[in-house]
Amino acid sequence: MDDVDRALEAALRELLARRAPSATVCPSEAARRVSGDPDDGDAWRPLMEPARAAARRLVAAGEVEITQRGRVVDPETAVGPIRVRRAGC
Repeated sequence: MDDVDRALEAALRELLARRAPSATVCPSEAARRVSGDPDDGDAWRPLMEPARAAARRLVAAGEVEITQRGRVVDPETAVGPIRVRRAGC
């Protein structure tokens, strides 16, 4: 795990902490936050898969769940858009 991976995990945690307990976030929100380049509207796109990987690590740690259409899904097999929420919500 490198600094970007740790920053993405931290960003997911921070985003969730600022929301209602049952609220979700998109991994793209963490990617945008970590990319830190407001002048490049697409700078965050290369961080999407690392952001999804960060979410999977947080699932493995028991901190979050990954959902699709409001249902918890297996993070290893989820394809398409996902959302992240605190575990147990």
